[in-house]
Amino acid sequence: MGEHSFKTLSRIAVMAMTLFAGDAYAQEINIYQAIIGEPDQKTQEVSTEQMRRIVSDGSAIILDTRPHDEFVNGHIPGARNLKGSPEEAMAAVEQLVDGDKSKALVLYCNGPFCQASRRMSEQLLDAGFINVRRYQLGMPIWRALGGPTEVELEGVVRVFKNDHTAVFFDARSAEEFAEESLPRARNLPLAAAATVRGKPMPLDDFNTRIVLFGRDAAQARALADALSKRPWHNVAYYPGSFETLSTAVKGE
Repeated sequence: MGEHSFKTLSRIAVMAMTLFAGDAYAQEINIYQAIIGEPDQKTQEVSTEQMRRIVSDGSAIILDTRPHDEFVNGHIPGARNLKGSPEEAMAAVEQLVDGDKSKALVLYCNGPFCQASRRMSEQLLDAGFINVRRYQLGMPIWRALGGPTEVELEGVVRVFKNDHTAVFFDARSAEEFAEESLPRARNLPLAAAATVRGKPMPLDDFNTRIVLFGRDAAQARALADALSKRPWHNVAYYPGSFETLSTAVKGE
């Protein structure tokens, strides 16, 4: 994220923290430690900093309560999507925890004004789950603060087919790229990501949808991590092999 964008987000966060919790509290924490601090909430919120640790150490099951079509287009790494009716979603969670309702769960949705995660968390409490928290800042803030975002194979194919403004970057070597890549893809090897200043990155709109892929999930994620420190904030990586992705795109 660029310095100007980061400062703007910081000012917004401080104003929000001041509104909800008073100026003294706002002075003590940074944007990564912020939560909304909703009144009368039944489940505890986690901050972006805490959510990053959960993603890294796998200390909780992450549940994405958004519709499936939104999930496949981009989600927090490792998250599970809850599909179907509330009853079906509840049954899916019980299966995920193998009947142990004390296992840690963290829910999220589409940000501060989305109530899907709050509703589902309360339903989980009513069903006897005892370790339920929410990342109520959700996907918008996760992306804005450089959080890595995964896109499912279904989502990549949909974006490739329907969004011709999207930019696809191949993290593999120049030699591999020259041999075969996706149509319209641009080459951006990991070694070049830290120093790139202009092309092949889109410079006219920093909200341009960017999809990253590589020979495998590790290479694509490494490129995503490198770009997380740059001003483009609509970035997602495909956590699968190039061969699987290429076959799926050609199938369209």
